[in-house]
Amino acid sequence: MTIKIKRIHPDAKLPVYAHGPEEDAGMDLRSVEDITILPAQTYAVATGLSIELPPGYEAQIRPRSGLAYKHSITIPNSPGTIDPAYRGEIKVILLNLGGAPFVIQSGDRIAQLVIARYEPISWSEEELSDTQRGQGGFGSSGVK
Repeated sequence: MTIKIKRIHPDAKLPVYAHGPEEDAGMDLRSVEDITILPAQTYAVATGLSIELPPGYEAQIRPRSGLAYKHSITIPNSPGTIDPAYRGEIKVILLNLGGAPFVIQSGDRIAQLVIARYEPISWSEEELSDTQRGQGGFGSSGVK
């Protein structure tokens, strides 16, 4: 599949698979700005990119496990969703859950981008079928 992408910042880098599409589901997204995120602070980090997704596809923005594990940096709305009609800049909302300021430099990998197909649906308001579980076990598998 080929997706249209536009660099809207001169330092923007195209998303790439670190180990290739046969081994990685996500592509690395990189920052185009130098910033410091203080503890308990969120910041929308610019990537300098915009994309045109075909109908029936979304782009998911996911945290990088290394940033989460080593620095307590996460994406609070994970996965972030980019809808097919959106043409603005991709920004990654990062949250610093750690105890120290976190420095990001232009070119640093800040998130993963996964392209996913979704199925448009319509609702049918009618009686639901019965199951053994029924309404029981909300929030639990029922196993003790």
